[in-house]
Amino acid sequence: MFYITSSAIIGITAVPVQIETHVAFGMPHFKIVGLPDMTVKESRDRIRAAIKQSGFLFPRGRITVNLAPADIRKQGPLYDLPAALSILAATGQITYSSLNDSIVLGELALNGEVRPVPAALSATVMAKREGISNIYVPEKNIQEAVAVQGVNVFAITSLTQIVDHLNGVALIEPTVTKPRKSRTTYNTDFKHIKGQELAKRGIEIAASGGHNILLSGPPGTGKTLLARSLPSILPELSHNEAVEVTTIASVAGTLIGGHGLIRERPFRTPHHSASAVSLVGGGSWPKPGEVSLAHRGVLFLDELPEFSRHVLEHLRQPLEDGFVTISRATGTVRFPARFLLAASMNPCPCGYLSDPFRTCECTHGNIRRYQKKISGPLLDRFDLIIDVPRLESNKLLTDELSETSSVIRERVTKARKTQSDRFKQSDLLTNSEIPQSQLDNLCLLTQEAKQLVELALNQHKLTPRGYARVRKVARTIADLEGSTTIEINHVAEALQFRQQSTQERT
Repeated sequence: MFYITSSAIIGITAVPVQIETHVAFGMPHFKIVGLPDMTVKESRDRIRAAIKQSGFLFPRGRITVNLAPADIRKQGPLYDLPAALSILAATGQITYSSLNDSIVLGELALNGEVRPVPAALSATVMAKREGISNIYVPEKNIQEAVAVQGVNVFAITSLTQIVDHLNGVALIEPTVTKPRKSRTTYNTDFKHIKGQELAKRGIEIAASGGHNILLSGPPGTGKTLLARSLPSILPELSHNEAVEVTTIASVAGTLIGGHGLIRERPFRTPHHSASAVSLVGGGSWPKPGEVSLAHRGVLFLDELPEFSRHVLEHLRQPLEDGFVTISRATGTVRFPARFLLAASMNPCPCGYLSDPFRTCECTHGNIRRYQKKISGPLLDRFDLIIDVPRLESNKLLTDELSETSSVIRERVTKARKTQSDRFKQSDLLTNSEIPQSQLDNLCLLTQEAKQLVELALNQHKLTPRGYARVRKVARTIADLEGSTTIEINHVAEALQFRQQSTQERT
């Protein structure tokens, strides 16, 4: 009995799958067992055609291909190539020993060409974790696979090529090319945004500490433009973060063919008609949702009250935990979801409640119903809530450019470096992730700052969650100033961004 190792995906983690083939005498029959989905079942015709078109002998008789372990559901076309090699090994057409200590994955075309598959990066990470030395991947998956050090990665273009390699006819050398970095040219820059200094300051704080931010104001004041400029001030992903982000994109099938490690932080903008499954992930075969695709980046929800309240409530758990747990009858999977939530909204249905130049035509009841579309618990999870007013004409018409995104990014990067040094003994990355148990150690307030917080708790109905988030934001403001202690002015600025939500809903 021969078996070849491939992989299956549970969440975003790959696990080994052994593909074994038995060829027996009898009426011609080809069956794949081991809990395959329809894509895997259809691979029988692709495998048969690819073997014949590549000049090899497809055996006559009863062929059984088993994907073990049988209790893990198998999906996708990545088993085409290893299953074909397993059949060729079982019929003596290739040297089976050449596949020891190796992982194989790839989709076959009818002419024997090898096409790219999702989750090649996850499979390579698994190879390193399991101590497997070699992995054979489609050529278009090579850039993501070589991001993992310590594994020999072989780029495969056709079934004939890998068979010749395994039989020693024409050896393939492991790929040694360094992974390419993806680069993005930002279409927005803070230097082109007139005025709105308070909003820019809030966005800088949010970017520095990974804090959730809500922009509120009349239509056309620049809320969406400000939010879309946020990625331009975020620092590049670290190597470990890039591997995480690229793995999620690869599993979700959103990674462009030939793409290397993703270095720019994700920026996801789902439409307000998005369903709960598309937002947090799920399905009969669970896939990552928008919150996971935004991992280590930004999830921007424009016109927040237009989203279904039922859908928005699904954000509460990932905002607190940093991951999404999806339970099905066949098992439970977990997707990472540590993202910065940015949102924008109008103060009322017509949008002009806070506009000094336009009259709001909404009734008090309509305003209340509109604002109540965002529940108190969800609103409480925004660390900064900023009013974006209509600009005065002299600020709008000025030719003077504002501070550039690159200058702001330098400050944000410096603040993030401070946090990285602070959390080097833990798996935390930003101040927004500080757990309740470590607040007293990492966000210690001076006596004057405590007195100001006490005043906010008593007079402004600040919740315990709100208090914790104020301390985290104040810690970020102190980091931006290079201060080791949280002073009263840091807390005052954090409270300024926090109290606007209470004012608008009372």
